[in-house]
Amino acid sequence: MTPMMRQYHEAKDACGDALLFFRMGDFYELFLDDAKVAAKILGLTLTSRDKDSENPTAMAGFPHHQLDSYLHKLIQAGFRAAVCEQVEDPKKAKGLVKREITRVVSAGTLTDDGLLDPRQANYVASVYVLHDKKAAKSGAAPQVGIAWAELSSGRFEAGTFPKSRIEDELERIGPAEVIYREDDAHFSPDTTATWSWTSRPAWSFAQDAAREALCKQFSVHNLEGFGFGDDDAPAIRAAGGVLTYLQETQRGGLDHFRTLTSHRKTPVLQIDASTRRSLEITRTLRTASREGSLLDVIDETCSPMGSRLLADWIAAPLVDPAAIGMRHDAVAELSGDQSLRTDVRSTLRDTYDLSRLLARLATGRTGPRDLQQVATTLAGLPKLKARLTQRNADRLQSIEQHLHLCPELRSQLDAALADECPLNAGDGNFIRVGFDEELDELRELARGGKQWIAAYQQKQMDETGITNLKVGYNRVFGYFLEVSNAQKDKVPDFFIRKQTLKNAERYITPELKEYEEKVLEADEKAASREQLIFQDLRAKTHRQLSTLQEVAAAMAELDVLAALGELAAVRGWVRPELTDDSVLKIEAGRHPVLDVTLPQGEFVPNDCVMSPDGGMIHLITGPNMAGKSTYIRQIALITLLAQAGSYVPAKNAVIGVADRIFARVGASDELSRGQSTFMVEMVETARILNTATSRSLVILDEIGRGTSTYDGLSLAWAITEHLHEQIGCRTLFATHYHELTQLEESLPRVANMNVAVKEWDEQVVFLHRIVAGGADKSYGIHVARLAGIPASVNERAKDVLAQLESDHRDAFDRPTVAPPKENGSNNYQLTLFGYADHPLIDEMQKLDVNSMTPIEAMQFLQQAQEQLKTKS
Repeated sequence: MTPMMRQYHEAKDACGDALLFFRMGDFYELFLDDAKVAAKILGLTLTSRDKDSENPTAMAGFPHHQLDSYLHKLIQAGFRAAVCEQVEDPKKAKGLVKREITRVVSAGTLTDDGLLDPRQANYVASVYVLHDKKAAKSGAAPQVGIAWAELSSGRFEAGTFPKSRIEDELERIGPAEVIYREDDAHFSPDTTATWSWTSRPAWSFAQDAAREALCKQFSVHNLEGFGFGDDDAPAIRAAGGVLTYLQETQRGGLDHFRTLTSHRKTPVLQIDASTRRSLEITRTLRTASREGSLLDVIDETCSPMGSRLLADWIAAPLVDPAAIGMRHDAVAELSGDQSLRTDVRSTLRDTYDLSRLLARLATGRTGPRDLQQVATTLAGLPKLKARLTQRNADRLQSIEQHLHLCPELRSQLDAALADECPLNAGDGNFIRVGFDEELDELRELARGGKQWIAAYQQKQMDETGITNLKVGYNRVFGYFLEVSNAQKDKVPDFFIRKQTLKNAERYITPELKEYEEKVLEADEKAASREQLIFQDLRAKTHRQLSTLQEVAAAMAELDVLAALGELAAVRGWVRPELTDDSVLKIEAGRHPVLDVTLPQGEFVPNDCVMSPDGGMIHLITGPNMAGKSTYIRQIALITLLAQAGSYVPAKNAVIGVADRIFARVGASDELSRGQSTFMVEMVETARILNTATSRSLVILDEIGRGTSTYDGLSLAWAITEHLHEQIGCRTLFATHYHELTQLEESLPRVANMNVAVKEWDEQVVFLHRIVAGGADKSYGIHVARLAGIPASVNERAKDVLAQLESDHRDAFDRPTVAPPKENGSNNYQLTLFGYADHPLIDEMQKLDVNSMTPIEAMQFLQQAQEQLKTKS
C-alpha cells in the first residue's frame, strides 16, 4: 500500500458509511466501493489504478469546482458524503500533503446555498423513546423526546411528547433527516417518510453525557434557564443526540447554536399528520410539492429568512389570544400604511439571507462574498430602523429595538471589500485599493514587475531580430523566453537553454530571473497579506455573531408581518376577532387558496355560524361537485390562518381559539402502507373521538363510505351522536348520507346545512351556496348522467333509490332509528373507537401481565366474570 492510499484508508475508516471525496490537487477522487457507487449515481467514468496488477483499485473523480453539484446529487439519492481536503500548501509540504476530513455532509447538515432551498428550513431531527418500566406498569403513556436543529441558521428546539405524536410532530417540523438510537427496540423508522433516517450509537443519547454536552455548548451550569426540568429527560437526550451528531459531522465550530428553546414554552395549535396532508397546508396531496399549497399562495415575503419563518408560523399556529393579537396589531399597522409597507418590503428585497450567512461564518466556511453580503444587509438597517420608530404595535417596537446597526463593523466591511468579491478567499483581489497601504505597495510592485517583463520581451525582439520571441511562464521553470526552431540561429550567447520542445527552444537570462523573483515574491506576499486582512475581517464579524443573529430574527419577523400586511391590503382580507368561547362566526368566508388562484369575484363566498346556541355540529349535505369539501376545508384554513397571526378571506370573522384541528379527508396516503381505505378512515376517526376536546375544530368528509351503505350510515350516525353528547366540539360533517339530517330532530346542537342546487328541466345547476336545511336528494344520479352513464342505468337507479328511501321513515314520517340510550345506563358496550369508563377496565390497566402466573391470571378472570354477572 502506497503512503497516499494508507492516508486514504485512514480517512475512510474515520467517516464510516459516508462516501469519501478525497482531494488530490485539482480533483476529488473516490476509490474502491465508493468509486463504484459514485460512478453509478453521479455518472462518473469508472477507471482503476494499477491496472496491470492482480488487484486493481477502482477509482472515479471530478474537478474540485464541481463539488457542490455532485454533493447535491448524492444527498438526493439518500447517501452521506465526507469531504477530505488538503490542509497544507503542497508547495510547502515535506513529503505527503496532509489531508483531513473537514465535514460530513448529509441531508440534514447542508449549509451551502447551492444545496439548499432558500425558502425551506433544513432540519436534522432526533427521536429518543423513553421506556420507563415503572411508568409502563402504572399505565402511563410512553414519552418521546424530539429535538430539531438547523445547521444553516442555528435554530435549536426540543420537547417531550407522547409517543403517539411522533409522526405528527415530525410532519410539523418537516426535517430533512432524522437520527435515532440504533438499538431502540421501542422505535422503528417509517420507511415511507419523506425524510432520511440515520441510526446512531446508544452512547450519543446517554442522559448525563447529553446534559453535559448541552451545558458546555451554551456555557451554562444547568438547563433550567432554558425551561427544561427533571421531567424533560427525553427532550434533553434527543437534543444531546442532535448536538453530538452535528459536532461529529461539522469539524468547524457551532458557535451560532447559542440557546435551546423548550417547545412547551409556546403552546401551539395541534394538527396531526393526516390533517396537515388533507388541508394541504405546506404541500399538495397530488404532487407533494409546495406549489399550490396554502403556504405557497400566501407567501408574499421578500427574503428567504421571512419565507422560512412564515412556514414555521403556518405549521404551528398559536393558541394564546394575546400573542396572536400582537401579530394582528402589527399586520394592521402595516396593511393600513402603504408607504411604510412599501419602504420596508423594498429594503428587505435588497438584503441577503443573513441567518445562513452567519451559519457559514460560525462553521468556518465564510468567503469574501459572504462578508460583502453581510455588509450590504447592514447597509439597509438604518432605513428599516428609521421607518419603525414610534410605531404603535408592540411587535414592531420590539423589532425596531433588535435591529442593531453595528456601524463600526459595517464601516470596516464596506471600506475593505471590493464591489465584486469571489466566493473563495484563495481567488484573491477582493480587498479594495486604498484600504491597506502594505497590500497596495505589494500589488504595485507585482504589476510593475509584469510590465517590465512585457517591455523586456519587446527589447529582446528588437535587439536579436527574433520576431516571434515571446515570454512564457510555468511552475517548473518560472518565466522563460521561447524561440521557434526556425529562428534559433539568432539566439545570443547570454540566453541559457532550459528546455527543448518539438518546434521550439526555451531559454532564461540572469536579468529575467532577477525580475521573476521580485514579481513572484510580491505576488505571494500580496496574497498572504490579503488573507491576513480577510481573517481579521472574519474574526471581527464573528465577534458580532450573537448581535447579528438578533438582527436576522428581527428582519425575518418584519418580513412576515409586512407580507401578511400586503396580502391583507391587496386581497381585501379582514382582521379576525379572537375569543376564548367555542364560537365560529364567519361572514362571506372564502377559501384562502382559491381566493388567490381564481379570478377575483369568481369564488362564491359562504357564511358559517357555530355556537352552543346556534349549533355546534353542522351536517352538510348535497351532491358531489357542489362544493361541500371546499367549504369545510375553507373554515379550517381560515381558523388556522387567524391563529397564525394572519388576516383572513372574509367580510367579518369571530373565531373561538381552537386547541386542535382535525380533518378526516381521503386515504390515498395510507394505502401504500397496506391499510384499506376503511381501516385508515376508522383509525383516524378513532383518534378524533379519543383526543378531541370541547375547544377543538373537527372536519369530517364522507365518513363511512369505505364500507357497506348501512354499516357506513350507522357509523356516521353513532359518530355524530358521540361528538354531540361526549365532546361538544365544533364539527363540520360533509356527507352523502342525507338520512343523518334526521339527527337535528333529536340532538339540539345539530344544525342541517346543504349546498343549494337549482333544478331546471331535469338539469342540475350547482350554486355553491351553503344554506340552512338538509338536502332531500343527493343528486348522485344527476351527476352520473353528466359523467356519461347510460340513460337506462340512470332510470333503473331512480326506481331503486325511491324504494330504499321509503324504508327510513315510518307511516307518520318519523325517523325509524331510535335515539341513543341515556348516559346513566349500566349496559357497557365495547366500541370501535375505544372503550367506555368501567372499573374493571381500570383494574386491568394496572395489571403487570408479564409478572403474573397463569393461576393468578385465571383467578383475576374468574373475579371479573363474577363482577360482570353481578352488574347484569
